[in-house]
Amino acid sequence: MATSRALIIEQTLRRQLDAAHVEVVDDSARHADHLGAEGGRGHFRVVVVSDRFAGLGRVEAQRLVYRALGSLMTTDIHALEMQTFTPAAWAAAQPQR
Repeated sequence: MATSRALIIEQTLRRQLDAAHVEVVDDSARHADHLGAEGGRGHFRVVVVSDRFAGLGRVEAQRLVYRALGSLMTTDIHALEMQTFTPAAWAAAQPQR
């Protein structure tokens, strides 16, 4: 079930933000006893790369991610750690080969 939630999160972010790259890690197992994690809502880490973040500050970009996920934030996601990048910032952050 957790894997399908991660896939739904990935697909939603790709679609809603025209994301060039999305990584979703389900950290729910590490937080199984965490207050609020009951009821099947999970802990996730995401990396999202989208042109939609151009010109936005970190908080504004994160708000865009929250809006893109919509009701998943209340039904499937208890906690969300995120990193947001424009494609240029993502390319610059990658190790040189």
